[in-house]
Amino acid sequence: MDKKLSIIGVPMDLGQNRRGVDMGPSAIRYAGVVERLEQLRLNIEDLGDIEISRPNPNNDQKVDNLRNLQEIAEGSLRLAEKVDEVVQQGSFPLVLGGDHSIAMGTFAGISKHYENLGVIWYDAHGDLNTGDSSPSGNIHGMPLAVSLGIGHEKLTNILGYTPKIKPENIVIVGARSLDEGEKELIKDKGIKVYTMHEVDKMGMPTVISETMDYLKNRTDGVHLSLDLDGLDPHEAPGVGTPVIGGLSYRESHLAMEMLSQSQMITSAEFVEVNPILDEKNKTAGMAVGLMGSLLGESLK
Repeated sequence: MDKKLSIIGVPMDLGQNRRGVDMGPSAIRYAGVVERLEQLRLNIEDLGDIEISRPNPNNDQKVDNLRNLQEIAEGSLRLAEKVDEVVQQGSFPLVLGGDHSIAMGTFAGISKHYENLGVIWYDAHGDLNTGDSSPSGNIHGMPLAVSLGIGHEKLTNILGYTPKIKPENIVIVGARSLDEGEKELIKDKGIKVYTMHEVDKMGMPTVISETMDYLKNRTDGVHLSLDLDGLDPHEAPGVGTPVIGGLSYRESHLAMEMLSQSQMITSAEFVEVNPILDEKNKTAGMAVGLMGSLLGESLK
């Protein structure tokens, strides 16, 4: 029981326009995340949920083509402060979403403790949009760009510093839906990406081995940001922005097992579980299973 782990729920649904993902943390808890991880002899504390303010329905909620900017910035700051506190206490932060905009707060709280934080962005999307490039104004499509210091200052400057991460320390795994602006930014910044084409062609073991080799000597900590829409929606239906042709549950288990064995992962978040769109809490259960593999669950 020497490894400390702190669970932080973030019931955020303001980064997009489909309701239900704010219930993600509750669905993951209902699926037995605490009980599952307790079997790994972890010293677990569940810190409950971050408070998320609701926008005034009578106000126009778009500022510079950013929907719910103020409320998301406030929630991200609360999350950043809590994550910062957890890391200072020597505990592993495990953040439960909520939509992927919460990554801005997670990065802000973690990155200040590392010189070169590495990021594995396990997602169908790049989330590298800005207010100028986004067709929707949904901030859940922007957190990786924001963490690179690209975007509105209310988001890029959470906890008073920017950028949170460097482009050469990022690996995106499972991408299959990238906007034109995101493609340009990936090329311009030299961000390493394994699309589904590469995953299918090379196989998950090679992709994860190369990812670990790439990050190993250039980072002093690695954060895993796993969006459940990285998995194929036939297996994980409870997500807000499903894209067919995704990663399998078994491939994802293997990825988590390999990352666990590497002992490289120093923090993690699992996001975009939407129980309203799910089938009998299936997607939340998958999230819990993947967390178990990441944190040391083994058949041997």
